[in-house]
Amino acid sequence: RAGSFTGSVSRATADGCMSLLFPAPDFKTRLPNGVTYHTGTYQDRLGKLQEHLRQLSILFRKLRLVYDKCNENCAGLDPIPIEQLIPYVEEDGSKHDDRGAASQLLFASEERREIMEVNKKLKQKNQQLKQIMDQLRNLIWDINSMLAMRN
Repeated sequence: RAGSFTGSVSRATADGCMSLLFPAPDFKTRLPNGVTYHTGTYQDRLGKLQEHLRQLSILFRKLRLVYDKCNENCAGLDPIPIEQLIPYVEEDGSKHDDRGAASQLLFASEERREIMEVNKKLKQKNQQLKQIMDQLRNLIWDINSMLAMRN
């Protein structure tokens, strides 16, 4: 029974989402764009837009019913962590375990810390180079000034 419920809910949800998404580009063309139309054209576009909005409202109500039904049928179930629902496959094809995640997290945080240290040192070196370039620029300026005074 649970399998048939899941299948029908999945189909209903997929159908509802597709019904909402497919007419979206068409809906955008029906919106006013600042161009004035004849009264007949305006009334026609307004009628189509209102009909489209009514259909969207009905589709959202259907999706809400599916959502409520899912919540109702899943109320007694124990929540399963997302990590267990989505299998993680490593490069060698073996299943992922918690120790692997912890070690990867530790490695990533260590690597991030090292990168931050290197960035800090790099900024310090850049600052030192900037100071040296400023000193050289001032020295060249002074030399050029002295040569200009001598001539």
